[in-house]
Amino acid sequence: MTRAKPAFVSHSRETGTDYRIYVDAPDRAREPGPWPAFLLMDGDFFFDAAVEASRDLRKSGKIPPAVMVGVGYGAGFGEAGNHRGRDYTPTASADEPSSGGAGRFLAYLKGSLWPELARRYTLRESGRGIAGHSVGSLLVLYALFQGRPFFNLALASAPSIWWDDRSILRVAAVLRARKASLTGHLYLGAGKDDTPSMIGDVALLDKQLKKRPFKGLRVDSELFASHDHYDVLPHTLRAGLAALLGRGFPASDSG
Repeated sequence: MTRAKPAFVSHSRETGTDYRIYVDAPDRAREPGPWPAFLLMDGDFFFDAAVEASRDLRKSGKIPPAVMVGVGYGAGFGEAGNHRGRDYTPTASADEPSSGGAGRFLAYLKGSLWPELARRYTLRESGRGIAGHSVGSLLVLYALFQGRPFFNLALASAPSIWWDDRSILRVAAVLRARKASLTGHLYLGAGKDDTPSMIGDVALLDKQLKKRPFKGLRVDSELFASHDHYDVLPHTLRAGLAALLGRGFPASDSG
């Protein structure tokens, strides 16, 4: 579990769940903003790694000041209060009875949580980021492949593309058949020592997006040698934040 304490508890009308919200924000006195922000799934466990990556990149001048937001449950993986199997899955599966709630959860993130964060912190509309690892990254991809995605910066670390017979690939294909453009930036990262199916699925998505690209969608894909599913996250977070917020990121909302 993260060492940080929640900044506040957010109740979701959409899912009926109370979420623990962890926040690391720049000092307003020195860096008045507005700032881009990343919502990180599984915040109870991955928030510390995101904060460390963000602060290191900021100190070295590789990214601008940014708000890191961990969205958590206050419960461990597999515990009754942890609803990642429901919230992060776009479709239902018999293997996970509560699955298929990503639509409601995404509605909460963009319709309730983001406005609350915007009231508390000075956020940039051009810097709406969402990040996750494993099943959390399935939610990231689902959030991106919307007709008009709310989150324009997507960091998908070792995404669970396998879910429901790779249904997220079909979601992307159907969207591409319907529209030619999608404004955003996607970072895909995984460890080279992850399972062959994981590496193969990331390659399938990368190939699909390159074969029939969306106009306006930038895609960066990267594999990390000597790392697997369980130890790659610090590397994908650091590289992903650098890619999404680094060179080429607009200097202002109007830029």
